[in-house]
Order: sequence, then structure tokens, then C-alpha cells
Amino acid sequence: MFLENTVNHTEQFGWIEVICGSMFSGKTEELIRRLKRAQFAKQRIEIFKPAVDTRYDEEEVVSHNDSRIRSTPVPAAANILLLANNVDVVGVDEAQFFDDEIVNVCNELANRGIRVIVAGLDMDFKGKPFGPMPALMATAEYVTKVHAVCTRTGNLAHYSFRKAQSEDLVLLGETQEYEPLSRAAYYKALREQQEKPATKDDK
Repeated sequence: MFLENTVNHTEQFGWIEVICGSMFSGKTEELIRRLKRAQFAKQRIEIFKPAVDTRYDEEEVVSHNDSRIRSTPVPAAANILLLANNVDVVGVDEAQFFDDEIVNVCNELANRGIRVIVAGLDMDFKGKPFGPMPALMATAEYVTKVHAVCTRTGNLAHYSFRKAQSEDLVLLGETQEYEPLSRAAYYKALREQQEKPATKDDK
């Protein structure tokens, strides 16, 4: 369980929290939970998400279990600095879809005394570190890695297996396009996927 920093209330200081994991692991749900706790504490919050993410709602941040909170869609990370005024807490969802400038933006906000909470996929569908997430995790004070449950083994899952036949790095989707898998199930599924075209050619 993550505990908010409660030291030295006489001086305002900022920090970065990163919530990462595979698809369906509860990243956005945890982001919303922390932001709503800040709201209950009468803190001023602002939430941002990439404008490209319109899966559930064009403006709200929405988790897979339909928890939601108002947000501001932005086309680029630099817009966040322009819009995050007079706030105590800034939330950023789907950080992997932002450009690399998101790292500088989050650090600048934290240096201004703002608590920054970032959620995003740590790996892409190929099992590689995703966009700016590694740098965000390296510079953050707190990193929480959450896990889904593997749909094939029931073990902890931290890979996002893409069932759809597409090589695009950014492919918005849900359970029709992706499933969370454990390491063993993921690499088994990859092998099976790679063997399928060969089987068709043989026929």
C-alpha cells in the first residue's frame, strides 16, 4: 500500500510518484484513488491525459472498472506546464503516449513544489520499455508496480500481449486487442503467434 509523504508540512516541496504495470493491472484506478484522496483533503488538483486517448471518454480519465475523474486532454507534454497553475497535485494518465518532454515537465512541476502522480504502461506489446516511462521511473521518488492476473495461468501478469495483428506501437484497445499475461504465457503466446503465418504458407 502506498503511503503519501507526510513529512515537514511547514515547507512545501514536490515529488514524483509513478504507477506502472501492464494493461488491466489497475494503474488508472490507483491514480484516480490517490487524486480523489487529495481532493478530499481540499488540495487543488489538475489531471492531464494525452489527447490521443479517447477510448472511454474524450475528456475524463476512466479506468477499466469505470472509475472516472475530470481531466484535460493535451496534444503534447509541454502544454501541461502552461495549464498547471495554482495547483497542489498534478495527475498524468497514459504517460507512455507522451513525448520525451514529459520527463522534464514532471521534474519541473515537482521542483515547483507540486506533487506529481504519473500512471502508464512500463512495457509495450513487444515487451520493451515504453517511451518515456523508464526515465520517469528513474527520476521518481516513488514507483509502484501493479500487476494484472494472467488470463491463461492465473499467475501475476506484467506483459500486455497484443492479439490484434498490428505492428503499430500505439494501438488503443481493450480486451479484444490485448490480454495480460505472465512471463511464461507471454513468450509462449508470442511463439504461437509467430508460427501461425508459417502454418498457413505450408498449406
